[in-house]
Amino acid sequence: MKKLILSVALVGATTLAFGQKKVVRDAEKGFKSGDLSAALTAIDAAATNPETSGDPATFVLKAQIQTKMFGADSSNTMETLKVGNSALATFGKAMEMAGGDKGSATGKAVFADELPGIPDNLRPYSVNTLKNLSFDKAIDRYNSEDLEMAYEFFNLAGEIDKTDSTIHYNAGFLANDLGRFEDAKRHFNLLLELPEYNKLNAYYFMVQILSTEEKNPEAALDLVTKARDQYPDDKVLAEYEIQLLLQLNRMDQAMAQIKEALANDPNNPGLWLRSGYLKEQSGDVDGGLADYKKSVEIDPEFYQGNYYTGALLLEISTKMLNSLNDLSDAEWEKQSPIIGAKADENYKEAIKYFEKASALQPENTDVMIILYQINTRLKNTAEAEKYNQKLIQLLGPNWMDN
Repeated sequence: MKKLILSVALVGATTLAFGQKKVVRDAEKGFKSGDLSAALTAIDAAATNPETSGDPATFVLKAQIQTKMFGADSSNTMETLKVGNSALATFGKAMEMAGGDKGSATGKAVFADELPGIPDNLRPYSVNTLKNLSFDKAIDRYNSEDLEMAYEFFNLAGEIDKTDSTIHYNAGFLANDLGRFEDAKRHFNLLLELPEYNKLNAYYFMVQILSTEEKNPEAALDLVTKARDQYPDDKVLAEYEIQLLLQLNRMDQAMAQIKEALANDPNNPGLWLRSGYLKEQSGDVDGGLADYKKSVEIDPEFYQGNYYTGALLLEISTKMLNSLNDLSDAEWEKQSPIIGAKADENYKEAIKYFEKASALQPENTDVMIILYQINTRLKNTAEAEKYNQKLIQLLGPNWMDN
């Protein structure tokens, strides 16, 4: 009797195992035929049964089914993304069960190469297929101006391949554009770890995020210093370094960097502007004015150069006129006409720089107000009225009261 009971039990166990293996075969059949919903139902049953749930091949097949479903969904929405994320997680589970061995049968199936242009029926539907499908979906969403989903699909592709510079640059670029700065930093940092990759653009983005969005100029300067070690001749990095040193009030370092940068790039108006600013701040007003003028000589269309030159000429005149207040009455009578005439010469010179600045930014009312005030002082009645009318048109008849 005991032998009979044992025999019946063995038959039952064999039948059960055969049944579960049939479920896996049904899943394979659905996967190949395209009946993916039925295939997923079958493989989910196998993945929860003790007889087949311990076999990593079960989860490889499930991931392949999910990957095929991901590719077949052309809506490319968050629901599509969920399927892709699930496929990646299932591939990960299969590899975990295989001890992470890429050389095993499981590893070879998970990481099977996908040849370009291969027909769908020959695609391995490996994790590399999942990456390529996600990249294609990202491009589709980008071309449709759905930048949020474009980023999500690039991000999924990047989760699969940490070394694909095209994927991570696109993901970082979009994340930055969307204001997702932590995500952008994560992708750009991955690019900075790639040994043969030209990292300049990644450095540019990272410096801007650190200095502007995170308001952390110290960290930005540290990164620029690291970047300049790798790219010592890059002019953009040199300018970033100067800007950050100015922001951190490290004037001596900034001046040294400007001199070095000007030696390599003497026709850069922005560098001459910064040199002038540093000289002005250090008390060398004449040197600052000369450098501001130099920036405009190099590029007459340089708005900042024109504005800073005009502004410094006005400041020089103001200080000259204020100096009269310290004189005795007798000295005031003597010096006032002389100093006043010198101040007016600066005002006249300033006009041409502010007029150029106004031409470059014709809607800038601040510059118009300055021109109105200078022309009023110099008794250029017609010119002053011209700017008054422009300001009335732009700011209203009571603009002087604002």
